[in-house]
Amino acid sequence: MRKILIVTNKCKDMDLSITDRIAGYLKSKGAEVSTALRNVKDREDDSVRTEGTDAIIVLGGDGTFLQVARECADKDIPILGVNLGTLGFLAEVAVDDIEASLDRLLAGEYEISRRMMLSAEVTPADDNKGVDGAMRGVRQISPALNDITITRCGSLQIMRFTIYVNDRMLCNLSADGIIVATPTGSTGYNMSAGGPIVEPEAGLIVLTPICAHTLSSRSIVLSADDKVEIEIGAGKEDSCIEVEASSDGSDKMLVHTGDRVRVVRSRYTSSVVRLSKDSFLQTLHRKLGE
Repeated sequence: MRKILIVTNKCKDMDLSITDRIAGYLKSKGAEVSTALRNVKDREDDSVRTEGTDAIIVLGGDGTFLQVARECADKDIPILGVNLGTLGFLAEVAVDDIEASLDRLLAGEYEISRRMMLSAEVTPADDNKGVDGAMRGVRQISPALNDITITRCGSLQIMRFTIYVNDRMLCNLSADGIIVATPTGSTGYNMSAGGPIVEPEAGLIVLTPICAHTLSSRSIVLSADDKVEIEIGAGKEDSCIEVEASSDGSDKMLVHTGDRVRVVRSRYTSSVVRLSKDSFLQTLHRKLGE
């Protein structure tokens, strides 16, 4: 680990004091360091230049970590998170432990946790036209480390979905939205919506409704190799509705009645650096405080 990129959420390290602290320490140990910023007002965020990079250190919270994981999905570069946020399941290094953690990183005293990602695309309705009458084709959504979600936009309304697994209809569902989560994402929005918590290196897909309009609502756990398709239903009086599909809460895309969101296991994985010897269950116990 001799060429290291530091990506900093400027809102979490406003004066860059922690960034400078890490960069200075790494340079004192002979490492070559470059930096990039995220969430910088009034200008574009820095592009992530990864040529020859041995590792990426992300300063922020899990949101910043997810953003970098998406940007670098095709690079397979190990990512280490420094937690400047709150809960931080992905960003495991605390500010007080920075120097000791960097020593372990440089010495190779770490493990790589391979995390599956999801790929998604939106296939237009049979008439191939949007609500504005414009012709549309298949659109790709960026790979997700946590989840692909479909949620409403605009006025409050019940959304209706028809869910298919491996080209066979599974069920019809009325809800405020739906989450298709990876094991890594099981502790994110999926957990908040009442979905199961999954060991992050498992190979599974979790399907969880958001506020389902039924007395019995259950998550469904599928094989990582299953293909999930979610068809957007009509609104009141068969009106065409507009909803939002997103990758890890970003890369948002409008979808409409009749469109299908197809979600499969991505060919990419994310390499998460693990310095702690704690098991996932020990980490879960500590983070959730129970």
